[in-house]
Amino acid sequence: MTSESTEKKILNAARDVFIRKGMDGARMQEIADEAGINKSLLHYYFRSKQKLFEAIFRDAFGLLIPELMKIFKEEGPLLNKIDRVVDRYITVIGDNPFLPQFLIGEINRDPDKFIKVVKDSGINPELLQQVIDKEVQAGNINPIRAQDLIPNMIGMVVIPFAVRPLFQTIFFKGNNDEYDAYLNERRKTISAFIKQALVKK
Repeated sequence: MTSESTEKKILNAARDVFIRKGMDGARMQEIADEAGINKSLLHYYFRSKQKLFEAIFRDAFGLLIPELMKIFKEEGPLLNKIDRVVDRYITVIGDNPFLPQFLIGEINRDPDKFIKVVKDSGINPELLQQVIDKEVQAGNINPIRAQDLIPNMIGMVVIPFAVRPLFQTIFFKGNNDEYDAYLNERRKTISAFIKQALVKK
């Protein structure tokens, strides 16, 4: 087995354990067992649970920002891009449900490191605003700032994942399957809400 395939196997195993147990509940031995390797080899690749968690976060976070920029750079109506961004974010966060909690934790624990990850991700607020302004000038949408549109959209995606235990208990009597269906339905709900706010009356 190559070092690359071993590392990938470790990351996949760790992701599964973190999803089940969370950062605090996960143990390095459990991750090693999940990956089918010994604990010494796990420590050779990743010295600590925090380092492993950060690697998974960077990998998952890297699926979001580059994809957002790619979608916004493409030709076509902004309203169609909203559908694709919402769909992509729900898919990625659904596959990596630890992301919202980790995001908040890292901002508070080590803001400088988190800011570096964001800067290295390729985010370009000026380009996003140019795309928005072009649609405004064409009379297709109401004026809005990128720093309002993106947080509004991403916030609506993230919150139901971040507070799942609370919302699932309040609205779905703790039923996992019903809550999963609700999260999936929000692809259309969020897109419709955002587009309704953007479209000129």
